[in-house]
Amino acid sequence: MASEPDPDRLRALEARLQKVRGQPEPARTNTVKGFSQGEVAWRMVIELVTGMLLGMAIGYGLDVLAGTLPIFLIIFSLMGFAAGVKTMLGTARELGQKAAETAAKGEGN
Repeated sequence: MASEPDPDRLRALEARLQKVRGQPEPARTNTVKGFSQGEVAWRMVIELVTGMLLGMAIGYGLDVLAGTLPIFLIIFSLMGFAAGVKTMLGTARELGQKAAETAAKGEGN
């Protein structure tokens, strides 16, 4: 006996089951273009944190070069936070538009 099932037999079995059931495969309702809501949330968190870390790194680097430790660090940290929020909101807007387009196509059919 093989330890791995035969993929062709599994596909054939799945097709027969779908035919017997008479139902198409259910659509995923909690996704936006193939991504779950959890994946979208993590993407936004990563965008925010990345913006902040880049701003802090640039500010710290400028402070070390200029010899003024807290000034540029604070300024660029705030700028990085603002850039992260702007990127995060842009992503939310883009995903919202895609969801609206998908819903509009679904209603049209």
